[in-house]
Amino acid sequence: MILEKAIDNPFEVQISFHKLLENLEAIAAADVDYRAHYAKGLLEAAAAVPELRDGIRDFSTIKLHTELIRNLLADLFPTALTNNEIKAITIPFHNITFNYSTRFQQILNNAGPDFDMEVRDFTDESFYVMSCCMILNGYYGYNFDFSKPFFYDIPDAAGIMRHYRILYNADFIEIFPTEKSLPIAAEDVDLLINNFDNVALWKEKFPSKSWIMRGFGIMTLYDATVESAVSNLKTNLLTPKNEADKDNIHESFQNIFRSIFRFNDLHIGYSAIDAVTNHFSVSPFEKKISSFLTCGNDDPDCDYFLCHTSLSDLIHEKKYFVISDVEQFLKDNPDATLAKKLLDQDVRSAIFAPVVKNGNLLGIIELVSATKKRLNTINSNKLDIVMPYLVDTIDRYYSEINNQIEALIQKEYTTIHPSVYWKFREEAHSHLNDASSLHEIVFNNVYPLFGQIDIKGSSDRRNATTKEDIIEQVSLLKSIFESINTGKKLPIFEQKIFELSQYLASLNDEIKADSEHIIQNYIRSEIHPVLKLHKPERPETKQLIESYFENLDRNSDTVYAARKKYDATVSIINKKMADILDKKQVEAQQYYPHYYERFKTDGVEHNLYIGNSITNEAEFDFLYLYNLRLWQLQVMCEMENQYHLLQPSLPYPMEVASLILVINLPITIRFRMDEKRFDVDGSYNARYEVIKKRIDKAFIKGSTERITQQGKITIVYAQQEEEQEYKRYIAFLQHKKRLGPKVEFFEIEDLQGVSGLKGIRVEVLYDETSQKLYSYGELLKEIEN
Repeated sequence: MILEKAIDNPFEVQISFHKLLENLEAIAAADVDYRAHYAKGLLEAAAAVPELRDGIRDFSTIKLHTELIRNLLADLFPTALTNNEIKAITIPFHNITFNYSTRFQQILNNAGPDFDMEVRDFTDESFYVMSCCMILNGYYGYNFDFSKPFFYDIPDAAGIMRHYRILYNADFIEIFPTEKSLPIAAEDVDLLINNFDNVALWKEKFPSKSWIMRGFGIMTLYDATVESAVSNLKTNLLTPKNEADKDNIHESFQNIFRSIFRFNDLHIGYSAIDAVTNHFSVSPFEKKISSFLTCGNDDPDCDYFLCHTSLSDLIHEKKYFVISDVEQFLKDNPDATLAKKLLDQDVRSAIFAPVVKNGNLLGIIELVSATKKRLNTINSNKLDIVMPYLVDTIDRYYSEINNQIEALIQKEYTTIHPSVYWKFREEAHSHLNDASSLHEIVFNNVYPLFGQIDIKGSSDRRNATTKEDIIEQVSLLKSIFESINTGKKLPIFEQKIFELSQYLASLNDEIKADSEHIIQNYIRSEIHPVLKLHKPERPETKQLIESYFENLDRNSDTVYAARKKYDATVSIINKKMADILDKKQVEAQQYYPHYYERFKTDGVEHNLYIGNSITNEAEFDFLYLYNLRLWQLQVMCEMENQYHLLQPSLPYPMEVASLILVINLPITIRFRMDEKRFDVDGSYNARYEVIKKRIDKAFIKGSTERITQQGKITIVYAQQEEEQEYKRYIAFLQHKKRLGPKVEFFEIEDLQGVSGLKGIRVEVLYDETSQKLYSYGELLKEIEN
């Protein structure tokens, strides 16, 4: 029996069977003789132990009367089900359990004498608050839903961790106040429901041992090992891992798969596949996961290990490749290199699961065992419940890697910014003097500033202009063939009119990814040859055909009018915004030299790096960082104002949104001479790059609202001091009529690998006059006055 630990709680627990005894008294008074005799016998035995009715406070009493208690509970614990049900008497959330069913007792025996059964992720604080919630519901009649899945993690005889979901039945429990209890008013409840995590408040309203819990509860467990393991797997896949955790990732995953497959000699591996070379490669996202397919071979060919049929099944059919008996497989296939490699690693059964996304084979997940037939085509189906999560996660890992590669490509240098030219000159001079090899240029402890003014919904607008152009082209062609058919009716012309009409009808729905390719291919191969060979009899038809070909874009051979307007609009916006940045940046360099770069996408992004290592001038002071941040915020206001003036003249209507990312910790950047580009250095800096790539698409936590909005500047930060700093800037620029009075503060949804970000969003006041840029010193003077 597991007994109550000395944990502070609002209850004085009295285990009582009074409700059962009252039920037995009703049975004893009934007319059914055999039931009445049975009830009278139990009542007579129970009468000798008054604590069973009055309440047991000394838990040793339970041990003394185990058999009697078991007989009292016989109707609730049927003998016929004792080997199937996992059941015991308990006090909810307390560590008091006894009267186990046979199956429950066997589970505890398998766990071993040293096993301590505790509810997973259930702290003393959670225990106290949930006990208070039981009082609110059971005594005061509230209906607060404080339930959540509770689990026991119990190892079996083989050491495999099994996960059991806990269900409580509190029908036989009553709750009473004592003289220590405090009255709870509606105002108290309103306060409590808004302060679930304030344990001190709950203890104030429900003092320790101020209530009586009398009776008993019934706890039923069911084996939720697979469901829990899948949940743990999803948590592991979604939870960002720091460097300290990475060594445990492989072991954690392996334990999860062992729980799912329910045996202990299961091992996992992963083989990445380079689609271009058709070679296996080391996992690009987790180097510690080994591969049983390659067994340490460098850059092996996929076909060398897998026969073409099996590889085809893996890729095209997305089937699992299962070898339940490797030795027998080798006998049946004497030339099978794969079987020989597996046996060399003491693998006797294996499952190879393809990771396929959008028709591309990214890699192969490997499950192996040293026992033959332990892995087979039957239990391979268990992978079905986890493969979607694994495929999406691995695809996300590859996307992140590609994003990092793209970020690095965008940083490739063709010129050297003046702020760091001195460092390159110094290194070149050193190289010429002693003929040593060129070293990497490193700038330590620099503070990054990132900002962007982004065109909102650019992808949707691009798709809309594409659809507009295709509809225009197909409509023109339909009109041409209708004109041709008017002069000379032929079935082939009617066929073309019908086909073009069908394409027009399909374009009225949402345009698909391949719609443009399909339609343009049809026009080039089926329509243009007919028009070029046709000699129109009617002048109107000839004019239509000539006008059509004259208006086609020469590069793409398509109608490109709407897209050209879109491209021109993006180009105008980017040029104007970039010109403002470049011009203002020259002025900012006078405050304190710093590194600057900007690049155009669907909008303009800029990076600034400031720190003593970048300049060989005066010692760096944080005043210069604050000044640059204030400068950046003002320049974003200026860009918003200039765009507001520019917008009416644009060929295509567009909106923009501005964003600033604040990072308060210094990073290291280096210019790699062999690659001729700057690169951030270290895992934290890589995290900074990931935030930059994703933050503008993020949502406000708990909503579907994007953090950026037109006409407003969004400031993203993580620390309280950053918030206070930008509050000062905003107040100053509100005073200067640059920013509006409305300021929003919010938390940002967790990004992959990043959590805890916050945001400020403030509206821009539009002013057609040229705006002066204020310095941080002027801000300080304004505050002092």
